[in-house]
Amino acid sequence: MSSPLFKAKAIYFLFYAAGAALAPFLPIFYKSLGFPAGQIGLLLSITPLLALGGAPFWGGLADASRRHRLVLLGTMSAAMLAVAALSQMRVFWLLALCAAVYAFFSSPIIPLIDNTVLGILASPEGRCADYGKQRMWGAVGWGLAAPLAGWLAGRMGQTWPFVVYLAAMAGVLLVGSRIPMRVELRGHSYWSGMRLLLSDRRWFLFLAVILLCGVGSAVISNYLFLDMADLGASQGTMGLSLSVATLGEMPVLFFSGWMLRKWGSRGLLVIGMAAYVVRAMGLSLAAVPWQALALQGLHGLTFSAVWVAGVSYASELAPKGLGATAQGLMGSVYFGIGGISGSLLGGVVFEHFGGWMLFRGSALMELAGLVLFLAAERRLRARPAVQAPPGG
Repeated sequence: MSSPLFKAKAIYFLFYAAGAALAPFLPIFYKSLGFPAGQIGLLLSITPLLALGGAPFWGGLADASRRHRLVLLGTMSAAMLAVAALSQMRVFWLLALCAAVYAFFSSPIIPLIDNTVLGILASPEGRCADYGKQRMWGAVGWGLAAPLAGWLAGRMGQTWPFVVYLAAMAGVLLVGSRIPMRVELRGHSYWSGMRLLLSDRRWFLFLAVILLCGVGSAVISNYLFLDMADLGASQGTMGLSLSVATLGEMPVLFFSGWMLRKWGSRGLLVIGMAAYVVRAMGLSLAAVPWQALALQGLHGLTFSAVWVAGVSYASELAPKGLGATAQGLMGSVYFGIGGISGSLLGGVVFEHFGGWMLFRGSALMELAGLVLFLAAERRLRARPAVQAPPGG
């Protein structure tokens, strides 16, 4: 019960349970306070905006100072305090301030946890491919906590999702204080490692692909329900689509180790992008709600497979001692730049041309990115790798 991998599973379960209890209910909480849709949208846009800087900043600080546990526990504690304050605020600018603090301190938590779990898996048996089996428990936590928080909010008021979040995060904080953390020895200074990472063309190609995946994910996350409503779907069907998506994650995460060993992180990333093309194109052609519902089963490949492949690929490319930095940069591109771009561009396209055009254009964008990635990555792999500079 006290093994490092049990603690890793517990952290993912509790952290994603906390997220499921809070994130879907924040718009409802803001609406209950009487704020119009425009102000609610502004409050919700703070999270991806702050993820742009928060994740790489804290990940870089953890790697540079080699105090990963302190940074992890500190950001968790600050995020919890911000959420507790958020639940008590009723003035817009105070809500915005609390939301900004929460976003800045919560954005690096998953990159730091991912880096910690990869360190546990890598030593001493080298089982990094089993990352997905640990991350799978996050999907379980999300699936169980969301309906519980919804039931509590309906029965006992809109502040109860905050209570569930804080309770789950208290568990994350407790387990995080006891999980082993490996501080990887560097043969160079932190900034020398950064120069090495930023001189690797494969890294920028990888981030470009992650950006496209982030845009595609944001398009579906933000506009699927609006499209399903246009198809005549009930709210019950929309809620069921989230369950189908969560169930779609489970087998992908469980077998992701096998898939990584068979196809590698590059191959799994390609599979995830190809699945997105199929999913988005299918949504553009869907004529009735059940067709969109069925396509939600591909969420496991379009998100989980891409995320597992991205975590693995970032770890492979990161110089020694810069794992948290690399994971933070990937998260900021996916959820930050990708999230903001997908939300803003998607809204313009949906308003003027409808959901079918939005999803079809997104599918074609991902297809073009996939083709370019395969061509460019093959050329880069043929070149010799850049060597690390001497220490200092």
